[in-house]
Amino acid sequence: MKSVIRQLIGGALVRAKENGELELSVAPEIVVEKPKEEKFGDFSTSVSMMLAKSERKKPRDIAEILCSHLKNGEGQVVASVEVAGPGFINLKMAPTFFLQRLVGVAEEGVDFGASDVGMGRKVLLEFVSANPTGPLHVGHGRGAAVGDMLVRLLKKAGYTVSSEYYINDVGNQMNTLGRSTRLRYYELLGKGGEFPADFYQGDYIRDIAQEIIDRHDQKFLDQSEEESLPFFRKYALEYILNGIKKDLTEFGVGFDRWFSEQSLYDDRLVDEAIDWLREKDYVYDKDGAVWLKSSAFKDEKDRVIIKQTGEKTYFCSDIAYHKNKIDRGFEWIVDLWGADHHGYVPRMQAVLEAMGYDKDVFKVMLVQFVSLKRGGEKVSMSTRSGEFETLADVVKDVGVDATRFFFLMRSSDSHLDFDLKLAKEESPENPVFYIQYAHARICSIFRTAAEQGLNLPLPSKIDLSPLKDEEEFSLIKRILSFTEVIEKSAESLEVHRVPFFLHDLVAAFHGYYSRHRVVSEDKALSLARLFLVDCLRTTIRNGLAVMGVSAPERM
Repeated sequence: MKSVIRQLIGGALVRAKENGELELSVAPEIVVEKPKEEKFGDFSTSVSMMLAKSERKKPRDIAEILCSHLKNGEGQVVASVEVAGPGFINLKMAPTFFLQRLVGVAEEGVDFGASDVGMGRKVLLEFVSANPTGPLHVGHGRGAAVGDMLVRLLKKAGYTVSSEYYINDVGNQMNTLGRSTRLRYYELLGKGGEFPADFYQGDYIRDIAQEIIDRHDQKFLDQSEEESLPFFRKYALEYILNGIKKDLTEFGVGFDRWFSEQSLYDDRLVDEAIDWLREKDYVYDKDGAVWLKSSAFKDEKDRVIIKQTGEKTYFCSDIAYHKNKIDRGFEWIVDLWGADHHGYVPRMQAVLEAMGYDKDVFKVMLVQFVSLKRGGEKVSMSTRSGEFETLADVVKDVGVDATRFFFLMRSSDSHLDFDLKLAKEESPENPVFYIQYAHARICSIFRTAAEQGLNLPLPSKIDLSPLKDEEEFSLIKRILSFTEVIEKSAESLEVHRVPFFLHDLVAAFHGYYSRHRVVSEDKALSLARLFLVDCLRTTIRNGLAVMGVSAPERM
């Protein structure tokens, strides 16, 4: 709607220039906002104050000129316009302005809320990317929900989006995983020794070892660690990765690509990246190691990329990986990392800057930790110790919808306390139930209407003139703001804006429903109100769909 208001104000500016009232030597940015209080109007602009210097006029005088042209030129759309304060222009729109756009909601249906603000910009979202050393815990689940919603959100806002999971299948952690599995294999066959504290302790390691026994019996008992470790390492990796894929699929999360770190080495991309940096004199040798001059690009210090042993660091792989992302043609690469990786951000930004890439091409979102409440006690989560609450356990306990909604209802950069008890309650205090119940209630209204022979005509044939109540127009305005919520959420990468919007929208609906009959003896009014709540239902359904949450018709 704001784009329409900008066009109206732009038209008034043109007419004022044609009349010689304004010079418009500088084209102003037309900023349109909603007044803090509805009594001041539907929209407000400060364009007069932005023009004051170049026009050499008082803002209020400019505002008076523009108001005269808005009144004369847009009489059927603008109900009233007035100057406020130092030069704000407040506009109140005619009822037809909103009713015509409500018809558009019904015509767009599942596409309502879509925008082209992204202009097809190519975005790569990398998220979850949990080390394949154990099952996904709830912290990974929050990252999965946020990342998956961002994919849906950015697509809705007109971006061209690809999603990716980076598999850390190189390095000592993989060797530790293989050794942990191998030792459990020996243990289950009665040949085990002391199990080191720094090995992976969880029961899932025993499960992997038992499956190997079931398939291969005692085949590896007589082999040395050097001979059998590659097998145990590969088998455990594939077992855990398959489990991760299964958990994510059941959680409604998929990826366009699963990118193996090992492939960077197989394709010599790591060596090529290091050679490129060396040619540019961005790396140097010191104390037998290879260092990146990251301090020259606002990092707090230089970083080791190849250790004295010749082993390449994770950072070394990440340099090659992020260069590869940009080389694939992505204009915006967005990484979702756990909050404990905050120190990693400036060094990654430093290396991309060293490579000559625009700093705005790379964005890191830090997803804060999740605490589960169980009888007032927080559950310890440590993959290596085996004391953790898996994502699969939580989903099994409270369901996919509640789990996703709770992960998304707070800003991802704030800590989240996940109340398992609340997530299962069928009460207004449970936000996902509250919103889904509104959708189900509207579906129930339509079943009642059908029983009484009331069927909505095509959107182009609907008569909305019976809608006159202030609450009805308040609902319409909220519905019509959905597209702007999508745009702002996408541009700021703030997923929590959508559940906040839905909660406020549904609260307004529940209040309206308690005070007004949708289906009554007045057929014309009933059809108009049915049309309104149908558009409301579309908005709720589309908002939940962006979150990856279902919209049940019965509850």
